[in-house]
Amino acid sequence: MSEASPAVLAELRALMADDLPTHGGHTLAYVYDSGLAGLDRLAAEAHASASSANALDPTAFPSLLRMENDLVAAAAARLGGGPGTVGTVTSGGTESCLLAVLAAREASNETVEPAVVLPSTAHAAFHKAAHLFGVRAVEVPVVPGTFLADPAAMAAAIDENTVLVVASAPSYAHGVIDPVAEIAEAAAAKGVRMHVDACIGGWVLPDLRKLGAELPPFDLSVPGVTSLSVDLHKYAYCPKGTSVLLHADARLRRGHYFASAAWPGYTMLNTTLQSTRSGGPLAAAWAVLRHVGDEGYLRLAEDTATAAALLRTGVERVEGLRILGEPDATLLAVATEGGPGFDLFTVADEMKQRGWYVQPQFAHGDSPVNLHLTVTAANRGGEAGFLADLEASVAAAREAGPVEVADELAAAIAALDPDTLTSEQFAGLLEGAGLSGGGGLPERMAPVNALLAVAPPRLRERLLLEFLGLLYRYGDSA
Repeated sequence: MSEASPAVLAELRALMADDLPTHGGHTLAYVYDSGLAGLDRLAAEAHASASSANALDPTAFPSLLRMENDLVAAAAARLGGGPGTVGTVTSGGTESCLLAVLAAREASNETVEPAVVLPSTAHAAFHKAAHLFGVRAVEVPVVPGTFLADPAAMAAAIDENTVLVVASAPSYAHGVIDPVAEIAEAAAAKGVRMHVDACIGGWVLPDLRKLGAELPPFDLSVPGVTSLSVDLHKYAYCPKGTSVLLHADARLRRGHYFASAAWPGYTMLNTTLQSTRSGGPLAAAWAVLRHVGDEGYLRLAEDTATAAALLRTGVERVEGLRILGEPDATLLAVATEGGPGFDLFTVADEMKQRGWYVQPQFAHGDSPVNLHLTVTAANRGGEAGFLADLEASVAAAREAGPVEVADELAAAIAALDPDTLTSEQFAGLLEGAGLSGGGGLPERMAPVNALLAVAPPRLRERLLLEFLGLLYRYGDSA
């Protein structure tokens, strides 16, 4: 290592000092921590060994081909794959969902206006796919109070333009498994593909069933399910950058492959949206799966399920809080009881002050403002500390009272048109939210989130995109 390297690494560590912790179970969104000693080092060494290899050409790097096939085989074995099941390793759940939509669209060239039918709780990745690929998203309301897709309403929404029907196992926002079997039956009856988004739960759900959980059928063994996505960088505890998209047979997958010989260079062949792909994520995931093994994942699932159950029981004992729906897996949505005299945005700020990150989710349809908790194996043993801090955070939020958006600011927001929003209007809102200058985030996000909560969804999208643009300015990096 050169003399400069320690200094560079020290600088890197300094830059990361304000990041959320990725280990210890204190960040209950975005990251997945197994709590297993040495797993990070194994993954890092495997990643480094293959990071320079390029998965663009499997004939040049046959080791990557072997590892990808091994990962697909492991996912298929867990998730009801049959002899003809094929798969592709992607960069993440969003890319897997994008490719499922693309494959379905490409197989339906005669469709006048291709459409995908999805419950209102489906992941935003499917709306992104619709936007990118010119597919109409047909959003179907879920059953009130349960947040489960409505099979009858989903079936009624399928028409001659439908190329794909989607269900979640489980949904991210509420952790419930949609009635996949009924929806798949309706899709099959009309000759339409059916995709199960099991990105977040697909790896852990089979183990929860082994441990005695009564879960509805959801995988490729269900008649009518034609594709399924599962992320290895979630409950398989692999480093970021690996998801698997499974198809029931190769014919169904073909639409998301791409080839072009229309230039003087090599004939481009792509299995995913990317061309060049580092072999690092593949090798890291392959190493982690082999190291942890089936028995190891079963133990991790047991720890995660125990933690989730203890947290759910504890949350429901905190005055003014409740769990939305009946979560099937390891995700919890924490909402308030009616008129509690405090708001959850403040609770989130108070939890962060105490060293925990819980993710605010805005109201949408039948779902009120809530706090999302992704529970992992690393939360086992820390439940009492979390719940004590949650109770203290609720007490502090109750004492502070709900965050109020000034009437004049709410009126200004109501008058905005997301399609014609000007930089001057945006600057005025930043000033009202205490973000004048736009150079970063305030210590407490509750006033900002309260402001965003009164904005209609399309305006909220536009405001956040404008703010994102302010954050990504190279001139502010030095």
